[in-house]
Amino acid sequence: MNVEYKNKWISQLKKGTLSFIVLNILNKDKEYYGYDLISEIKRITDIDIAEGTLYPLLIRLKNENLVEHNWVEQQSGIPRKYYKITKEGKSTIAQMKAYWDNLNQTINSI
Repeated sequence: MNVEYKNKWISQLKKGTLSFIVLNILNKDKEYYGYDLISEIKRITDIDIAEGTLYPLLIRLKNENLVEHNWVEQQSGIPRKYYKITKEGKSTIAQMKAYWDNLNQTINSI
């Protein structure tokens, strides 16, 4: 496979699944701040994600009412913005999972 094509294809696949991954992580009823979320994504996937990719995604998910955030004061340092999934986000991730399962089954049958 052409290396350039492979890198482009992998990049598009990662970009297309990142919202799904983030919502799945946040669906654990735990709040994450940005750095923790990046660390968790790296821990459970082979996706190398940068802050410049994650934060615009979180803003978009917040604007779509799929996540919300709150500021938490720290004993030392600046406050951190913690993200959690909303009720609408939980409903959306359930729909995404159903679609993903169907897509995965279709691909495996091919």
